[in-house]
Amino acid sequence: MANYYSDHPEIGFYLNHPLMARIVELKEKGFADAKEYDYAPVDLGDAIENYKQILDITGDIAANIIAPNSESVDLEGPHLENGRMIYASKTFENIDATRKAGLWGVSMPRRYGGLNLPNAVFSMLSELIAAADAGFQNIWSLQSCIDTLYEFGSEEQRQKYIPRVCAGEGMSMDLTEPDAGSDLQRVMLKATFDEKENCWRLNGVKRFITNGDSDIHLVLARSEEGTKDGRGLSMFIYDKRNGGVDVRHIEHKLGIHGSPTCELTYKNAKAELCGSTRLGLIKYVMALMNGARLGIAAQSVGLSQEAYNEGLAYAKERAQFGQKIINFPAVYDMLSRMKAKLDAGRSLLYQTACYVDIYKCLEDIERDRKLTPEEKQEMKKYQRLADAFTPLAKGMNSEYANQNAYDAISIHGGSGFIMEYKSQRLYRDARIFSIYEGTTQLQVVAAIRYISNGTMLQNIKEMFSSLCCDSVATNLTALRTRIEALIPVYEDALNTAKALDNQETFDFLARRLYDMTCELVMSLLIVRDANEAPELFAKSANVYVRMAEEDIIGKAAYIKAFRPEDLCSFRAAETQADA
Repeated sequence: MANYYSDHPEIGFYLNHPLMARIVELKEKGFADAKEYDYAPVDLGDAIENYKQILDITGDIAANIIAPNSESVDLEGPHLENGRMIYASKTFENIDATRKAGLWGVSMPRRYGGLNLPNAVFSMLSELIAAADAGFQNIWSLQSCIDTLYEFGSEEQRQKYIPRVCAGEGMSMDLTEPDAGSDLQRVMLKATFDEKENCWRLNGVKRFITNGDSDIHLVLARSEEGTKDGRGLSMFIYDKRNGGVDVRHIEHKLGIHGSPTCELTYKNAKAELCGSTRLGLIKYVMALMNGARLGIAAQSVGLSQEAYNEGLAYAKERAQFGQKIINFPAVYDMLSRMKAKLDAGRSLLYQTACYVDIYKCLEDIERDRKLTPEEKQEMKKYQRLADAFTPLAKGMNSEYANQNAYDAISIHGGSGFIMEYKSQRLYRDARIFSIYEGTTQLQVVAAIRYISNGTMLQNIKEMFSSLCCDSVATNLTALRTRIEALIPVYEDALNTAKALDNQETFDFLARRLYDMTCELVMSLLIVRDANEAPELFAKSANVYVRMAEEDIIGKAAYIKAFRPEDLCSFRAAETQADA
């Protein structure tokens, strides 16, 4: 019987990540829960075995329930009845299966009914479910919104809402509005305090809300009358049980058909303030979005895996000109690149997730006791790394998912264009990954300050130093040397772009600098992984480093030759300077 976890040992490899022991130590807080919960781990080995069991259960459900249901869900999709969203019939089966398996609220502490899983393991579960059906992963993974409520809500709110999510109730984050897409400072949904009822009331419209008819909503709204920017926005908790919100419309989308994207009307809806006023966008949404972006990275990796699987299976079976097409250089070149992008992107995902885990665990510990000076430094270090790496993981993996889905169709030829084949659905589903939770362009904006100030260059040099010659296998030494030669090329290109002293030009070149940064980071990570598990990653390391080399050298040449006056050839609209 198929199992999306055990069939892909590359996933389980990251349970042995160098940071995992520290993550478990922090997450389990000295394994104190073992005294109260018989299913809580007693040591590191026990924790890893628990994670493997949960992953195995999820892999089974993904392969044998969610994946077989995916075509039906894609064709049926959700629908609207009397102002309420109704899932596709097979989506209910998926929800029921994951609820019975205890796969909801899994990141939450055991005292609320959760499994206390670290973010890295949650990302693995997300990857498995996304490989089966990216649309359902949206519904399931939005349970991670509860992390924001756990971090910033009151203990009363935690007791009220977290057990419900752990029992399988769904969540959504209601941010976007018709006139406020990526620019959330323009959010105008109005929050007014009701003195008589001692609650807040929400009025307005939200658009493009994933799983928008969920049980529990986190809502960004304007609480400060007369304000027009992010400083007037607060975060609220809306409970569907209280009424006051109707689904006005369900979007008809290119892909992820099982995931309902709703337009909501708030009509004097009762809500609770989460945290403090005025911090909704500045603090809470940023935390929420970073978590969501890592979720999209996991979703992207899952779909990349499935696209590769589909392309590989077809190439093995399809014969042309007297032989299987997998033997044609043009085809195996394509497949090798798909696998390399998948493996390198997955490594970046779990590296980032581990950074997030360490600083989030320390933040959680700080709620109970004062951190030592060493712990404070550790928290600051990993928070900076998480902030720097998250836009890399989201941006590049979402782009790779699109590329792999495209190539899967190419391998299928004309059959890939036919609706009966899965590759077309993967292609349609993937397109949204580089758009929602911040487009790739916005990931560049989020990452570029860490690139321009030299932080990422320093990280790259430190990562390279850790791959010391003595510890790298002989067959990988040449790859290490190739990466070593690319670092000064990258540094020179970065310095060239900065030396132009022209902000518009730097912004124009930023995407190329971003791509080069990501490719260097992923080259180092995949070589590290290949050194530990050559049977899994050696081929991908050889392919990926060569891909990175080709791209970095090309982009560096482009940057070196570019001048501010060249921008006039690219602008869509003339400026006064051009005229």
